[in-house]
Amino acid sequence: MNTRTRQDAIVRSLRRTGTSTVAELAAEVGASRRTILRDLIALRDEGFVIHSEPGRGGGLQLDPQSVQTTTRLSIAEVFALLISVASMRAAGSLPFSGLADAGLAKIEKALPPDKLRGLRRFLDCLYVGQLSPKVDISNLGAMDPALLPAFESAFLNQLHLRFRYRDAKGVMTSREVEPQAMLILPPLWYLVAWDPAREDFRHFRMDRISQPEIIDGFPFQRRHVPFEDHVRPIRDFSR
Repeated sequence: MNTRTRQDAIVRSLRRTGTSTVAELAAEVGASRRTILRDLIALRDEGFVIHSEPGRGGGLQLDPQSVQTTTRLSIAEVFALLISVASMRAAGSLPFSGLADAGLAKIEKALPPDKLRGLRRFLDCLYVGQLSPKVDISNLGAMDPALLPAFESAFLNQLHLRFRYRDAKGVMTSREVEPQAMLILPPLWYLVAWDPAREDFRHFRMDRISQPEIIDGFPFQRRHVPFEDHVRPIRDFSR
C-alpha cells in the first residue's frame, strides 16, 4: 500500500470507528507503528484535526468537522484535469469554461512549488491539433490507466519508456523509445517519441499502448519535434 492510499485508509477508518489506536490502525493498513505516526503528522499538516488521548493505547479521534485544507493531488492527476479541459476547449466543446478555469486555477495555486514546476514542465510536452477526417476512429479503444503515471516519470526525468504496442493490423511488438511529446488530435491521443531502433520519430496511439515500463539509466536528450502547422502547444489554449 503506497503512502497516499494508506493515509486515505487511516482517515476513513477514523471517520468510521470514531476512536482507534495506533496499533489498530497499523494492523488495519499493514504498516508499522512508526509509519502510522509519520502518517498522522502528515495528515495533521494537511489540515486534519486528529486528537490524541494520553496513555499506552494511544487513542485517536478525528474531529467530525475536520477537513483537508491542502491539496493532495499528484502531478499526474492535476495534469489529467488540465489536459481534459484544454482538449475539450480545443475541440470547441467545453461548456461552463469560466468555472472550469477558475477551479483549475485554485488547484494550481494550492500546489507546492516543486509540484507546480513539475506540472509546468509536463504541460510543455503537450500539443493539440486537428485530426484528419480520413483517419479511421471506428476501432478507438480505452487507454491503459497506467500510462499517465508512467508518462509523468518518463517526461519529467527524461527516461526511456518500454511498452507493448498493437499496430493498425493488430500486430503486437515491444518498443523502447524516448518520449518527446504528447499530441491530442481529438478524439485520438498520441505519444510522440524518438525511436532509437529506427532513428526517427514515431507516433503511437495511446489506446494501443499497454504495459508501460520506465527504464532506469541515463536520461535522454530532448529533441525538437517537427509538427504540422495546425498543431499548437496546449498553452495556447490556456487561460
